[in-house]
Amino acid sequence: MRSSISRQLVLWLAIPLMLLALCGGLVHYLNSVAPGVISSDRRLKDATAAIIAHLHVEDGKITLDTSVSIPPPLPTADSVLFALRDSQGRMLDGDPRVPTVPMSGDAGQIVAVAQIQQHNVRTLTTRFDSGGGVVLITAADVRSAAEPSARYGLMSTLLWDFVQLDATLVLVWVGIQVGLRPVKRLRQEIGARSPQDLRPIDESSVPREIAPAVVTLNRLFATLRASVQSQQQFIANTAHQLRTPITGLQAQLDLLISETAAAPVKNRLLTLQEGIRQLAHSANQLLTLARADPTVNTAAKNQTVALDVMVGEVAARFFDRALQSDIDLGIDVTPVSILADPSLIDDLLNNLVDNALKYTPPGGTVTVSAGQINGKVHISVEDTGPGIPEADRERVRQRFFRLPNSPGHGSGLGLAIVEEIARLYGAALGIAAGNGGSGARITVRFP
Repeated sequence: MRSSISRQLVLWLAIPLMLLALCGGLVHYLNSVAPGVISSDRRLKDATAAIIAHLHVEDGKITLDTSVSIPPPLPTADSVLFALRDSQGRMLDGDPRVPTVPMSGDAGQIVAVAQIQQHNVRTLTTRFDSGGGVVLITAADVRSAAEPSARYGLMSTLLWDFVQLDATLVLVWVGIQVGLRPVKRLRQEIGARSPQDLRPIDESSVPREIAPAVVTLNRLFATLRASVQSQQQFIANTAHQLRTPITGLQAQLDLLISETAAAPVKNRLLTLQEGIRQLAHSANQLLTLARADPTVNTAAKNQTVALDVMVGEVAARFFDRALQSDIDLGIDVTPVSILADPSLIDDLLNNLVDNALKYTPPGGTVTVSAGQINGKVHISVEDTGPGIPEADRERVRQRFFRLPNSPGHGSGLGLAIVEEIARLYGAALGIAAGNGGSGARITVRFP
C-alpha cells in the first residue's frame, strides 16, 4: 500500500502536538492545585500549633482549653475540623467526624486525604507528647473539599486543548492540500499527455522543492525525444529518397507498357506497375506518419484551413478513381475553418477517402462531409462498404494492422496516420457504423 505524504505529515504533527497538549494540561493542573495544597498545609500546621498551645494536662488527664485568651486562637469549624485521640485511638476531644489516620511507630506527622461526609479533605495528623501521654492530633481542612474543582479544570483544559488540536490538524491538512496543488497539477499535466508527447515541462511554474525532479524528467524527455526524432527523421529521409526513383520507375513502366514490343509481357508489367504503385503509396504514408508525429511537431505551423474548400479539392482528386470503380463520391459541406497545417489536414482527408474507396464495392457510395455540430468542427467520411466490426475498431487504429480479407495490398497505415494527425491537434477520432447500420463512418472532431 502506497503511503501518503499528507497523512504522514499530519501524523508526525499529531503525536508531538498531543503530547504537548497533555503536558500543558498537567502543568495547568499543577499550577491550579499546588497553591491550594500549600495554603491548605499552612492552615493545617497553624491549626495544629494552636491546638497544641491549648492542650492542658492535669492529674494525667489531657483536656483542651477553649479559652480565647490563649494565643493563637483555635481554628473555626468552617475552616479546620480537628480531633484529639490517645495512642489507643480513643477520642479525647474535637469532632468525631474527623477520621482516624493510622501512623507508623516512628512518624511524627503524616499528611493524608480522608473523607468527611463523602467529601475529600486534606488531613494532617501529628504525634505529640503532652507530658500526660501521647496525643494524636488530626486536623482536617474542610476548605480542601473544593479542590476537586482543579480536576474539573484539568479535564476542561484537556478538552479545550484537544479541540484546538483537532482544529489545528484540520488547518494543517487544508494547508498541505493547498501546498500540494502544484504537485497535483504537474501529475495531471503528465497524466493528460499521450505516450508520444515528449515536450519539456515548464520549470518556471513548479515549486523549488520539486524543480529537481522536473529537471530530471525534462532531461529524460529530451533524450527520448532525440531518439524518436532520429528514428522519425530516418523514416522520413528514407521515404523521401524513395519517392524520386519510384516515380521514375512508374514513368518508365508507363512508357514500356505502351510499347508494342512489350505486349507479350504486358500482364507481368502491369503486376509490376501495381507493386510499384503500392510501394509509392507506402513511402508516402511513411513520410506522412513521420510528419504527423507529435514529438517532431511541437511547434507545428498553424494556418487557417477552410475545410469545405479542402474537402472539395481532395474529392476532386478521387473522382476519376470513383468513376472507374462505379462508386458515387459526393460531398456535404458547410463553410467552416480550423487552425492547422494544411498539408497534414490534406493527408488526413486523402487517407480517409482512399480507405473508403478501397473498401466500398462497385455501385456503392462514399460521402465526405465537413461542418459544425454543438460548436465543434468535424470531418466525416461515410461509405457503404463491409464496415468495421466493433471488436476491431480499436485495433484498426494501430500501425500495420489490416482487417482479415481486406482488399488490395495496403500497409495498414491509413487510420494510424489519421489518428496521429488528430492527436496532434487534440481532435478525437470516432469509428462507427454508417446509416442503417451498414458500412463505416469515420469522424474526426476538432476541439
